[in-house]
Amino acid sequence: MHEITLMQGLMLAGVAFIFGIDFWLEALFLFRPIIVCTVTGAILGDLQIGLITGGLTELAFAGLTPAGGVQPPNPILAGIMTTVIAHSAGVDPKTAIGLGLPFSLLMQYIILFYYSAFSMFMPKVERYARENNTAGLGRMSLLMTLIVACTYALVVFLCAYSAQGAMQALVKSMPSWLSHGFEVAGGILPAVGFGLLLRVMLKMQYVPYLLAGFLFVCYVQIQNLLPVAVMGAAFALFVYFNSKPESAPAPATEAPKEDYSNGI
Repeated sequence: MHEITLMQGLMLAGVAFIFGIDFWLEALFLFRPIIVCTVTGAILGDLQIGLITGGLTELAFAGLTPAGGVQPPNPILAGIMTTVIAHSAGVDPKTAIGLGLPFSLLMQYIILFYYSAFSMFMPKVERYARENNTAGLGRMSLLMTLIVACTYALVVFLCAYSAQGAMQALVKSMPSWLSHGFEVAGGILPAVGFGLLLRVMLKMQYVPYLLAGFLFVCYVQIQNLLPVAVMGAAFALFVYFNSKPESAPAPATEAPKEDYSNGI
């Protein structure tokens, strides 16, 4: 187990502040778990665990997207707390995914509360809109964004730094069967997330490429996924260049007809 220092806790709160703004605005998509976990691992001095948890958590969240009023778990807290738990409590990354989900759900409930609570600002926003007060509208947008970002920073600091002792004690007190259950559930979540993504994006004409990649990974001894990525790029280029419509030959221009109306 590793202790998280005060400086590391403040740095995690700072990056959560930035990720929270990006998630609220959906600007640069820095809030994706693969980036959040990697940055968190770098702050904790364990980049390898950050990359591992980032890959697993990103797959788990691959097919989760908001649909109307239904909101999936928060990816920022899922990424940060999965990496923090794996690093500080010394558990397997798959187990850390299951343990990090309650923090993710907590943050998403807070965001849903803000969706309703921010309605109190609407009368003032409507007044600014009627008055064409763009400066006032900008201030209101900035205020709400800062409230959300500061909440991210506060929640991450409390969960990652202040509650690390209680979190480590909880992990120590867990029986082996419960810890194994979290590990199994955490191992299934990436497959579920990828399955949800395929449920929307997969087309029948692409099934052969999926099967080829699956067989390649299962029966060829490789140390990393780079060969799979290269093979996928080769398949993508093959499909792209063979699906482009051939350029039709330009129609032959007819010779202008002579006018014999004047007898010449």
